Amino acid sequence: MAAQYVHYKGIKFPPGYNSVENLCFAENEFEVRDDDIFNVTYPKSGTVWMIEILSLILNGGNPTWNQSVLNSCRAPWFTTQLGLETAHLLPPPRLLTCHLPIHIFPKAFFSSKAKVVYTLRDPRDVLVSYYHFSKMCVPFEDPESFNHFLESFLSGDVPFGSWFDHVTGWMKLKGKSNLLFISYEELKQDLFGIVERLCHFLGKDLNEAAITSVVENTSFEAMRRNDMCNSTMLPKEFMDQEKGTFLRKGICGDWKTHFTVAQSEYFDKVYQEKMEGLKGIFPWEHTRQENHSGKGLNF
Repeated sequence: MAAQYVHYKGIKFPPGYNSVENLCFAENEFEVRDDDIFNVTYPKSGTVWMIEILSLILNGGNPTWNQSVLNSCRAPWFTTQLGLETAHLLPPPRLLTCHLPIHIFPKAFFSSKAKVVYTLRDPRDVLVSYYHFSKMCVPFEDPESFNHFLESFLSGDVPFGSWFDHVTGWMKLKGKSNLLFISYEELKQDLFGIVERLCHFLGKDLNEAAITSVVENTSFEAMRRNDMCNSTMLPKEFMDQEKGTFLRKGICGDWKTHFTVAQSEYFDKVYQEKMEGLKGIFPWEHTRQENHSGKGLNF
């Protein structure tokens, strides 16, 4: 049976925990505080990973909070009713999470000093991860096939809309002092260095031991063992664990095991057309230098 998605301003959202009313409130009435920290991603781009990293940084590297409180309570999805209620109860600084494209992000943000950490990932790996996630997440429509899902992804006919529009929309804010772009690939290559960058961005002075704790507690295996972030606590009517694992592989380049040559060539053609103005700055577009500086991409 086809999923009955919620539609808001040209984007479809998963039913059950989203509504037009809540999305409208998030865009137009949500009160943004100057010390808010927004964790923004397109789905399957490192959302949970960044929640864990930011939670640990805010707690000085101490893993107690991460290991005892669900990530949805530490970094609520404020576009949902439950997430909004949780957000209102959080002490400052609040860590808030969403997949919102720029055109429906809280309007109050743009006149505030709040900060956004935007994590992005090779869209081919996003597609593969999203495909497997859609098969186990009950509110999502089960993909007919990988090829069908590829077509839907490239046309933007998936929950939370087009990856291309999401990324290019947010990239229009590059250079803003209160917005930091991080790639999934950077996190894999130099997690310690990226944690240092995040600490600087957030004004948090963590020593080497604290940063090491952040790195150790946000390894893929550490997160897989942590029931507060691995989604095993979610009810079966939301996440069917028998159909897959939420934290599946956590690697770069898994798309190569899924794409045929024809699919890869088709994807590249669409990518070149849609990313015309932003080509050459992302790590998945070129071979990285061996001595990575840890200073980030040319955003």
